[in-house]
Amino acid sequence: MKKLTLVALLAAFALPAGAFAQAGLKIGTIDMNRAFKEYSKTKDAEKKINDAKDAAKKEYDDRADAYKKALDEINKLNQQLEAPALSADAKTQKAKERDEKITSIKNMEREINEFRQTREKQLQEQAVRMRDGIVKEISDVVMNKVKASNMDLVFDTSGVSLNGVPTVMFANPSYDFTSDVVTLLNKAAGPAPKAASSPARSAPAKKP
Repeated sequence: MKKLTLVALLAAFALPAGAFAQAGLKIGTIDMNRAFKEYSKTKDAEKKINDAKDAAKKEYDDRADAYKKALDEINKLNQQLEAPALSADAKTQKAKERDEKITSIKNMEREINEFRQTREKQLQEQAVRMRDGIVKEISDVVMNKVKASNMDLVFDTSGVSLNGVPTVMFANPSYDFTSDVVTLLNKAAGPAPKAASSPARSAPAKKP
């Protein structure tokens, strides 16, 4: 009786595997990280972000230079105020001028800090928007490929678990359709714009 129960139990566990085999599941794998890196729009987005960072850095440096110049002027006024030959009226005038510059430089310092914080937030939000848009475009192409090929399961081989272990330990390379997705993406994006070449100079006419 116990032997019959064990056989029945093993058969019950074997049923799901047999059902999956009969169903003939069509499986595919996609390396989303590779698709993201090889998509031409990703490089364009990175360039836009880097250009925006460079512009922000230049503006920040200009403000910092103006701040340093104002600070030097205050230090010079402090040195002049220490001169023993300076008259009382001149000392009062220079002290007033220095105090005004101190008030101004405090405002400059506040504006610089606000500019840095605001611009960092804007750049971060811009990068997130661009990344989300690109990921959606890739996901849409993946889903179109999945539907066209009647796939039952698709795994992202670039995914990592909370323990830092790949979620897909192994997959037959024949399941991977990343190259197809990258080709479709870049084809839809069109060729990258070429740099404008300088017009060729015509050779000077020879003298008769």
